[in-house]
Order: sequence, then C-alpha cells, then structure tokens
Amino acid sequence: MAEKTRYTDEELAEFKALILEKLERAQKDYDRLRESMMNNQSDGSDTAPTFKVLEEGAMTLQKEEKATLAAHQLKFIQHLKAALVRIENKTYGICRITGKLIPKARLMAVPHATTTVDAKKNEK
Repeated sequence: MAEKTRYTDEELAEFKALILEKLERAQKDYDRLRESMMNNQSDGSDTAPTFKVLEEGAMTLQKEEKATLAAHQLKFIQHLKAALVRIENKTYGICRITGKLIPKARLMAVPHATTTVDAKKNEK
C-alpha cells in the first residue's frame, strides 16, 4: 500500500472545524485582553504618594504583561488563519521540511503545526 501523501477532504473538513473552534476562542480571548488593556486606567483617586508610585508601577507591569499576552494571542490567530488557507489549498498537514504527512494526532493537538515532531527537533 502506498504511503498517504495528503489528507482526504473529509479529514480536512474535520481539521477545519477544529481550527475554526480554536480560532473563535482565541479571538474572544484576544478581544478580552485588548479591552482590559484599554479599561485599565486609574480612577483618579489620590492615595498617599508612596503608594501611588507603587500602584503606577504595578499597573505598568500589568499592562505590559497583557500586551505580551495579546501579542502571543494575535500570533496564534495568524497561525490558525494560515492553517485554514493551507486547508483550502489542500496542502494542510504536509511537513514544510520533509514533505511527509504530519501525523493526525499531532495536528489534533497542534492544528497549526507545519512540521513533524522529528523535523522540528532537527530544525533547532
């Protein structure tokens, strides 16, 4: 029996449904992060000067952490959208390094994967 070179249309539809579900959740998380960053402003209450400096430092740190999380979430969203394009092109699930089919179990766990685990290990 010949080695499988691509996933069937039914399998691609299954992956697409999984990716769309993850994309919807990721977009909601990203929107929440952005909203909380924008609403994270001081209420203007004046506290003792020492505490005000500490508060501002803590707020700056929180804002930076949220910005970092939002950037990671946006990158994840972009990877998921790229995976949808590969599904439409019928190139989804093909390792970009070896050209072999990425195992279904890996794609179910990491649906935006573009390499097999072995290729990823050798890439570093």
